[in-house]
Amino acid sequence: MDFLGWIAIGLLAGAIAKLIMPGRDPGGCIVTILLGIAGALLAGFVGRLAGVYDAGEGAGFLAAILGSVAVLAAYRWFAARR
Repeated sequence: MDFLGWIAIGLLAGAIAKLIMPGRDPGGCIVTILLGIAGALLAGFVGRLAGVYDAGEGAGFLAAILGSVAVLAAYRWFAARR
């Protein structure tokens, strides 16, 4: 259930990341939300592995947003280099 929870949080975090970083994305809105899911999963895994927060804490949602923004920025950077 934890994995599915991070996917649900990633949907919201991807939408928030799109609001934080407006502009044209090479893949559109769907790709941005999928990148948000990937960022949330990455931030959730790394944050819990490092012991920064536990399950159910608000810091996990903030980490998901930051992870989504980071993955979106990396995607834009790599897409622009192509």
